[in-house]
Amino acid sequence: MSELTFEQMLEESFKTIRNGEVVDGTVIDVKPDEIVLNIGYKADGIITRNEYTNDSGIDLTTKVSVGDTMTVKVLKVNDGEGQVLLTYKRLVAEKGNERLKEAYENHEVLKAPVTQILGGGLSVTVEGARVFIPASLVSDTYEKDLGKYQDQEIEFIISEFNPRRNRVIGDRRQLLVAERAEKQRELFERLHVGDTVEGVVKNVTDFGAFIDLGGVDGLLHISEMSWGRVENPKKVFKVGDAVKVLVKDIHDTKIALSLKFPETNPWANASEDYAVGKEIRGRVARMTDFGAFVELAPGVDALLHVSQISRAHVDKPSDVLSVGQEITAKIVDLNESEKKISLSMKVLETASEESVEESAQEEE
Repeated sequence: MSELTFEQMLEESFKTIRNGEVVDGTVIDVKPDEIVLNIGYKADGIITRNEYTNDSGIDLTTKVSVGDTMTVKVLKVNDGEGQVLLTYKRLVAEKGNERLKEAYENHEVLKAPVTQILGGGLSVTVEGARVFIPASLVSDTYEKDLGKYQDQEIEFIISEFNPRRNRVIGDRRQLLVAERAEKQRELFERLHVGDTVEGVVKNVTDFGAFIDLGGVDGLLHISEMSWGRVENPKKVFKVGDAVKVLVKDIHDTKIALSLKFPETNPWANASEDYAVGKEIRGRVARMTDFGAFVELAPGVDALLHVSQISRAHVDKPSDVLSVGQEITAKIVDLNESEKKISLSMKVLETASEESVEESAQEEE
């Protein structure tokens, strides 16, 4: 029986390894772009920067130190230079994929930071494994700028799991839709017509403003923004404004809101405030060929007919009046049920002339 040479005995003292095998090693040297490990084999193991992380700009000396132990996977027993090529990130990703598979099968909600903004969506990393969330599944509303999600921790579920085709898809939209539905259910349970609630202006259009009441949007129509006239909602509200509104009506999932609170109704004491025979001042708000509408208070307009402007003949109100002009007139008619008031400036002229004639007669 022949004796083994020293080289043969030394070689046999090292373990054998195979491609794909998971081994433990100790860091014996580290450079900015390379880690060298002693894995108990006749050759050292090498982890390049690309096989440690997807971050191409990272300095490996800031991540590991000589003496650290690592669990890695063998890519090639001989890389052509007598060294063993190892990978760290792929092993981590494999473990991460196992975690994702478990979450996919159990419909589990995951939470992870957004690591990359892509053209068509977001990329998140779960225990080293990548998940892609398409832009259409990021939110339950259209997102123009996905950049705000960078480094933000978000929740999602795995809606598709096929690591062999490199298709692991996350879905955040589904969670938001379910959350909104639950908020809607809770809100509709406690919301009643006549309630006063607080909300935030979400969007403003030409016909009104949409108010977020906490997961449910209500419409504040232009006609309900004031007891007076509102020409342009965008001049009154802007997105983000906090408002206190009245629930006017609830129909299925639609909520109609109002700022016409009963206690501020300018017609509440109309019989006293606008009694027939009372002289009152107002502002000409708008004019037509048949008369001028005079604002006596926000939400209270009265008609000054063209025949009641002056004792002298007036063809059109615009011949003697202008929008914004302050006038004094007498209330000659009040219809509370139809919210109509009629004014006259002519009767004041008559009264004034009669007063002058009486004074003259007394002097004579």
